[in-house]
Amino acid sequence: MLEEYLPFMWLIIFGNIENLILSSQGVVKGVDPKVLCCLSLIVVMCWLILGTVLTDAAMQYSNIINFIGGLAIFILGIQSVYGAVKSIRSKRSA
Repeated sequence: MLEEYLPFMWLIIFGNIENLILSSQGVVKGVDPKVLCCLSLIVVMCWLILGTVLTDAAMQYSNIINFIGGLAIFILGIQSVYGAVKSIRSKRSA
């Protein structure tokens, strides 16, 4: 059963990192941690359900899905670091 998900292994790993990046963006913006936790859990459960149901249909597109997912995670990471640095600099100058 685990063999089905091996083509998506990196997307699963980096998807978890993306979740952490989005959470850190929420913290930087001052979102209530309880709300952020609930929303994060909802999104993770939705992706789990979609991934479980649609794995067979998506298998032929796994390389494309991995590339697009990795690119999105990379862009979100850069955006998150940029926002955090900008926030830190504005707090130092104030």
